Amino acid sequence: MPKRKRVAFQGERGAFSEEASVQLLGEGLDLDPRPSFEEVFAALAGGSADYAVVPIENTLAGSVHENYDHLLRFKLPIVAETSVRIVHNLIARPKVRFSQVSRVFSHPVALGQCLKFFRKHPRIRPENYYDTAGGVKMLMEQAPDGAAAIASAAAAAFYGASILRRSIEDNRQNFTRFFLLARRPPRRSPAGAKGWKTSIVFTTRNIPGALFRCLSVFALRDINLAKIESRPLRGKPWEYLFYLDFLGSVGETRCRNALRHLGELTDLFQVLGCYRQGG
Repeated sequence: MPKRKRVAFQGERGAFSEEASVQLLGEGLDLDPRPSFEEVFAALAGGSADYAVVPIENTLAGSVHENYDHLLRFKLPIVAETSVRIVHNLIARPKVRFSQVSRVFSHPVALGQCLKFFRKHPRIRPENYYDTAGGVKMLMEQAPDGAAAIASAAAAAFYGASILRRSIEDNRQNFTRFFLLARRPPRRSPAGAKGWKTSIVFTTRNIPGALFRCLSVFALRDINLAKIESRPLRGKPWEYLFYLDFLGSVGETRCRNALRHLGELTDLFQVLGCYRQGG
């Protein structure tokens, strides 16, 4: 029997990261939930997990800045991406009625994406918790009075809880993009194949036109940029790291030439991963 793939992710069983793990790697995984993002990266780097799945951005809340920092620190390659539609549900212990709910536990981001629900039901108080699925787990283990949680339907099913209200999020265009990380990159990147994306990070001198010249290496070769994100460069106040995604593979000649050109203009430069564009 082949060895099951061990996948680390932040949160508890039933978290949206677990759903992303299944989308990326299929069923039959050895799931390894961890309490923090740093521990997820460390589990993969240390060899106790075969893969790691981490959120990198949400269409409403924006980027997960901590994970951008970990990508540079741990140097674990991105090998795939996917997106998960985030559906928030009001979840309680079996036999608890909606009229009995006076407080709701969930991750602060999830609570902030359900503000219309709380305005409609002012008697219900939102309370921050470290994880969406973790809130459901806590309900089932501790049975606090008047409590419910906001989490995925998968979390309700896994812990045997009941869904009182479905899809209570403010905006249905709520998606989170996840990266699949490995300890080693694929052996080869395809040349000329469509549907690939590359993520990089770089720094450049803080002088007029420096960033423009860095970005022009892509424009000159008709390479489409999908995203650019700046993060503070530690130890150098008011200077920045630039994380950039572009559409193309490092196996393509035009992309290799662009990256070679970029390397001449930067102080720090690293390819974070080359992978198929996710849905």
